[in-house]
Amino acid sequence: MASSMRSMKPLFSLNNHIKLNNRVLFSTSKSLQSQDDNPEWRTKPTLMTSSEAFTETLVANGTKNIFGIVGSAFMDALDIFPAAGIRFVSVQHEQNAVHMADGYSRVTNKPGVCIAQNGPGITNFVTGVAAAFWAHSPVVVITPETGSLGQGLGGFQEMNQLPTFSEITKYQAHVCSPKRMAEFTNRCFHYAMMERGPVQLNIPRDHFYGDVTAKIPAPMVIERSAGGPEAIAQAAALLASAKNPVIISGGGVVMADGVDQVVKLAESLKVPVCSTYLHNDSFPTDHPLWMGPLGYQGSKAAMNTISNADVVLALGTRLGPFGALPQYGFDYWPKSAKIIQVDINARKLGLTNDIDVGVLGDAKLTSEALTAIFEANPPAFTGTAEARLALASQEKAAWEAELNSLSVTPAGQEEMEPREALRELEKAMPADAMVSTDIGNICSVSNSYLRFNKPGSFFAAMAFGNCGYAFPAAMGAKLGAPERPAIAYVGDGAWGMSLNEVMTCVREDIPAIAVVFNNGQWGAEKKNQVDFYSNRFQGTNLHNPSFAELSKTMGAEGIKVTKAEEVGPALKTLIASGRPGVLEIVVSKTLADPFRRDALSMPVRHLAKYKNYV
Repeated sequence: MASSMRSMKPLFSLNNHIKLNNRVLFSTSKSLQSQDDNPEWRTKPTLMTSSEAFTETLVANGTKNIFGIVGSAFMDALDIFPAAGIRFVSVQHEQNAVHMADGYSRVTNKPGVCIAQNGPGITNFVTGVAAAFWAHSPVVVITPETGSLGQGLGGFQEMNQLPTFSEITKYQAHVCSPKRMAEFTNRCFHYAMMERGPVQLNIPRDHFYGDVTAKIPAPMVIERSAGGPEAIAQAAALLASAKNPVIISGGGVVMADGVDQVVKLAESLKVPVCSTYLHNDSFPTDHPLWMGPLGYQGSKAAMNTISNADVVLALGTRLGPFGALPQYGFDYWPKSAKIIQVDINARKLGLTNDIDVGVLGDAKLTSEALTAIFEANPPAFTGTAEARLALASQEKAAWEAELNSLSVTPAGQEEMEPREALRELEKAMPADAMVSTDIGNICSVSNSYLRFNKPGSFFAAMAFGNCGYAFPAAMGAKLGAPERPAIAYVGDGAWGMSLNEVMTCVREDIPAIAVVFNNGQWGAEKKNQVDFYSNRFQGTNLHNPSFAELSKTMGAEGIKVTKAEEVGPALKTLIASGRPGVLEIVVSKTLADPFRRDALSMPVRHLAKYKNYV
């Protein structure tokens, strides 16, 4: 039965401000409004401190929230954040601060910002920064460092921080002098957006002090293009020669705000559209041309459709290899198809697949350019649209029927099947919801069920695949779009890595919801032990407390459900509460297929003492 929800007041709160002379003395949550929207230092050099130059550059780049944990290394700047209109969101762990900045950036399409104490605070950033790197999230990672005159002496919390992030950032700036504080800070914001990924701003802690004369530069906007005229012409010619083309819509389409343009292109060509792995919001799922997502536990309709394509137009995607692995025993990627790849990053063109045409362009603008060409000269294959799209529609209907048959709990079984829980969540999900997912067995199966009509709605851990991503990402997304519900799907193993942020939600009044699937196991890894290690379960069985009750202990809401008919109402109740909370869903131990079957080999043992371990 569902346990009732019990409202609790936080044990403490930092939302109530103590003010003196219009200064907030004790808060991590609110900010004062800036007094002047057009100060003189935007147009002429002005005397200010280095901390003021740093903070005003944040303001100039539209920073409203910074995620992190307080530290003495940047306290001089932190002190003036409220007067600058910047909210400092105090978190429980620095990794989660980066994930929050990541989620914020992905829903707003603006830079997310995080900061921490030098040394141990900064090393805690690493996993979050790597996740942001592979998600192409524009996160500005501010890393205060040991003072410039003490470097190399082995002082307190000293380490060389730049090498730590060198492989997982798009750009690294080291503030070599307070006089260059504004310059480097601004450049980090610029490169984060221009190159779509995390950047590091490394600041020796003594460089926050001292007087400088600075003009705060305005953000730089670089116009993008549809691609070279010759490449566009080649792409159009190859598409026009097709008999059975298919469009793939990727994350770059969402980042370019180009979903509407891809819809227009698909409609003009009368071509079905598949979403790339974990970019289920890259094409509206209520559109008749939508076939569903590719990749692990994706849509069989999408896989069957693309397997028969003779030309693939891949828009805004690096064609990551993990998103095209065989699924359901089917190697669906069309090996003989001609491929047109459109990406804003030249290094991604042809990286993972042999391509026939590479277009270095913005997915939105490329879609517009191709639409204009084909509206003037419709390709011959539009004449076969009725038959092609009828077959695609049959594929969708067949997959939906199969999915329905999979999404049930057998009669007489006590525990709910994970797929039925996912189906019930899908039915109850608000149309404008934002959903983030962790890595793991059940969360990955949700790829079959997560459907969106609005871009900027789905945030997954992407290729880095780290546990603990979903809930803090949902928190950041909620701050970026407070009018929309923010829901995280998390397994019970991964939940241990981020459940502490429920306290942050209560303290900071962030009404994000965690859906925790409680099946008492690390499911994805346990499946490997089933398939390769004769059901010898080492480290994969879990004995959990009630996560709903734990949430209530921390001052949030909590509901525990055990039956399918309880799932939807419980989700709706938590969303309607306007408070943070946990929906704990008890499900069976049923496990889906492994991510890939070639990742392990059957064990071989040569020593006698291990002969039974095969």
